[in-house]
Amino acid sequence: MPRNFAIRLRCPRGDSDSWVTVANREESFEQILEQTWDFKCREHGLQKGIPQEVMEVAPLDDPRPSQTTPASTALPFPATPVKKIPRSGERISMRVPVVIYGFAGKAGAFHEDTQTVIVNPSGALVSLKTKLALGDTVFLIHKSSRQEQEVRVVYLDSYSDRETRVGLAFNKPISDFWKKSRKKARIPKTFRVIVKGTDPNGHPFVQSAYTVDLSQEGARLDGIGFLTSPGQTIEVRRRWRKARFRVVWIGQVGSSESNQVGVFRLQSEKDIWRVELPETAAAPPPQSPKPSK
Repeated sequence: MPRNFAIRLRCPRGDSDSWVTVANREESFEQILEQTWDFKCREHGLQKGIPQEVMEVAPLDDPRPSQTTPASTALPFPATPVKKIPRSGERISMRVPVVIYGFAGKAGAFHEDTQTVIVNPSGALVSLKTKLALGDTVFLIHKSSRQEQEVRVVYLDSYSDRETRVGLAFNKPISDFWKKSRKKARIPKTFRVIVKGTDPNGHPFVQSAYTVDLSQEGARLDGIGFLTSPGQTIEVRRRWRKARFRVVWIGQVGSSESNQVGVFRLQSEKDIWRVELPETAAAPPPQSPKPSK
């Protein structure tokens, strides 16, 4: 049966790594590792390389199960106590890109890119491949605003053979958590930087990367193949200036963000970019009132 793989390739002319997805392959893991693959390095263009790492990934365009789930299982947050508790806000169907990470029992540390199905001020309903249990505590990152919250698993529904619908609850309601505008505006900017950190095996690494965009609080970096879970602390150096950052999200392997990470600046007094950044995101232009009929 054909499978999809994500392979990490290193540019032979530099120190940057790239994740590349190869689809519908009949080869085994060992055969994938032994082959030479074409890939495009951001700095040096088309290159060839042997994989440094390989993992099997799910197809990104899997069809969703037919919507024949009984109405009784479609509610994201059923009340577990006998006494009903008033909701803190209306449930809204909204697709918001998020990252869920933490520890999943015997499976250990995990991080997964997904999106919300339903949101309200008390939490959200998401689809996850990671198997969690009721009462588990994990972390949720809003990828647009970069806000992060500790959440508790309060509802589980086996949505398909590979995914579970998971209800996640905040410790307390947050009225504006799901707003679409971000706290700090980002601007597109490409700088070459040097990143130092520790890989998942505990080995130190140093490699070059590029910024995609910048904000007052952090940045999005492209070309980092060593990092596999949020929460890690890395050092980012531009020219002679450097600062420590915390990794708050990592692009899903096999997606367009597979080589990107979002980082939050831990040393607010250190400005390594030296460019003018807006304090807040620009407000949307006012709409002209509709003429009365």
